[in-house]
Amino acid sequence: MTDTQQQAKPVSRGTRTGIVRSVSGKDTANVAVNTLVKHPQYGKYVRRRTNLAVHCPGNDVQPGDVVEIVPCRRLSKTKSWRLTRVVRRYEAR
Repeated sequence: MTDTQQQAKPVSRGTRTGIVRSVSGKDTANVAVNTLVKHPQYGKYVRRRTNLAVHCPGNDVQPGDVVEIVPCRRLSKTKSWRLTRVVRRYEAR
């Protein structure tokens, strides 16, 4: 392999960004992912929210943190996402 091939960026596998809603159980956080979807008939943008169970080893997140998650193999009945990084920590005012 050449140096350029080794330094290639990893491929994004459906990365999503969301807000931690709660930390529940061992190594699990519930993350809300907000999206805007265009209404098929009226053309207006509608807000959609998806709640996902995310595996975060060490429980180093707290409610309000903005996190980046990627899909992974099924870890439990509802958990099939993994935490990659904390984008921004929650700051109480």
